[in-house]
Formats: sequence, structure tokens, C-alpha cells
Amino acid sequence: MNEWGLIALLGLSNLFLLAILASRLMKEREIRQDAIEKSRAVLEGKFREQLAPVLPDFGYNPTDVRFLGSPVDFVVFDGLAENSPRGIVLLEVKSGEAKLTEREKMVRGLVREGKVHYRVLRV
Repeated sequence: MNEWGLIALLGLSNLFLLAILASRLMKEREIRQDAIEKSRAVLEGKFREQLAPVLPDFGYNPTDVRFLGSPVDFVVFDGLAENSPRGIVLLEVKSGEAKLTEREKMVRGLVREGKVHYRVLRV
């Protein structure tokens, strides 16, 4: 192989390696952008979650609401602020098309099965 052939081969090899590097960098950028967008969506959901009690269509007196965050978002002592309690609600707030997590489904199942109790712990 002559000198020019060797130079051409090295040049093509370098171009090939640069193309691979550029492809990896673009893929990494896409992955990072996707992670940022997902993180932003999660943060937005948590922000909306916290604001839910002050929204006009919330449906409960905000004074009756206590934030837990996990495994359910709120416990509502419906009517307690007016001294006429109507019930206790475990309330999960979801935005958009968000679905219940497995843990949230388990809690919902326990409530449906009547496995909810009231206890006093004396310390």
C-alpha cells in the first residue's frame, strides 16, 4: 500500500471514530434531556399536589385536610372544622394521566376491605 493509500485509510478511520463519538454524545444529550423533562414533570406534579387544597374545585374544606405525601397525599377529616364530621377520606391527587403506584393500590385495597382502624397509643 502506498503512502497516499495509508493516509486515506487513516483519514477514513478518524472520520469513522468521530462519527461514533458524535453519535454517542448526541445519544447522551437525548438521555439527559429526557431525564430533565421527567424530573420536571415529577416536580410539577408534586407542586400541584401541594396546591390541591386551595383549588376551587377541591371539594373539601382545606382546614379539614392534612398532608401526608406518602403513601397517600392527604387525609381529609371531612366536616370536622364545622364540628359535623361526615367521614375520613384518604385522598390521592394525580395530574394528567398519572396512575396509582402499586403501594397506592395496596392502600386502596386495604380501605376497600375495611382494614382501617383507630387506635390510641399512650406514652
